[in-house]
Amino acid sequence: MKGDLQMRVTALHDEAAGIRRVRLEPVDGGALPAFSGGAHVVVAMQDGGVTRRNPYSLCCDPDDRTGYEIAVARAATSRGGSAFIHERLAVGDVLVVGAPTNLFSPDWRAKKHIMVAGGIGITPFVAMMAQFARAGLAFELHYAVRSRAAAAFAGVLQDRYGPRVKIYAADEGARLPLAALVENQPLGTHLYTCGPERLMGAVLDTARNAGWPEQALHSEHFMAPPPGDPFTVTLAESGREVAVGPDQSLLEALEAAGVNPRYLCRGGVCGECATKVVEFRGTILHADHFLTPEERAESRTIMICMSRFSGDRLVLNL
Repeated sequence: MKGDLQMRVTALHDEAAGIRRVRLEPVDGGALPAFSGGAHVVVAMQDGGVTRRNPYSLCCDPDDRTGYEIAVARAATSRGGSAFIHERLAVGDVLVVGAPTNLFSPDWRAKKHIMVAGGIGITPFVAMMAQFARAGLAFELHYAVRSRAAAAFAGVLQDRYGPRVKIYAADEGARLPLAALVENQPLGTHLYTCGPERLMGAVLDTARNAGWPEQALHSEHFMAPPPGDPFTVTLAESGREVAVGPDQSLLEALEAAGVNPRYLCRGGVCGECATKVVEFRGTILHADHFLTPEERAESRTIMICMSRFSGDRLVLNL
């Protein structure tokens, strides 16, 4: 895509149990495009004959324009991206990295920022906190993990920010005090959450039940496309048929066939890949976080990065 960067792996570090940090620096040198806390990049990885493109939050200081850093958890049910990074990626390898995109930007008007992370959901907050601290803003991080051994960045963040960083390790019996977190906060406080869907849902529901306005609530959803039965999609502009495998997203199948639709997040959040449904006989299996319930019921649009289809005919405006 336009703005793609050729970047070399210059360091690999096991940040915590099952979490690998990757530093990427531009092949040609020079300053990288600027980004702000909460931004992500899409990394393209050549894994044999398959190109895997996954979004990862940037977890480095936005003031460092010499390189980007991502941290990737070793997923037990990896579709290929995390396994590639943990098992095959080596220092010196060159990857294609998209320009940074931010769908989880802090609201800089906020009087206070409260961040709630779970597991690998810590990554966007590393960059955010660097900016908050430089700007002299009030902030807190509440970080839920299985164990301290699995708490990526915990030590360095506590060293930098002291009591503003609180760790809750499940194996120590610690639990996030969600009700207490959302009570009696100053007017103008904003709440950010990233991590497992269950955790984010609990954080947001607790805040809403306590009367927090929607504009003060922020979450980041990076989910892998769900597997399912294979199906075939017909492209209206050419009449061409493209087969979608059980472990492919529609977007991935189209890319493999040489079609390059627009995208940004590849996680069903941003709306960039929204595609008009010309005709279908069957059921569109929506799996995004962008369409409204009414739009899902109408099924006139599909988010091709996440959603699937079950039926005998699907025609898209491509």
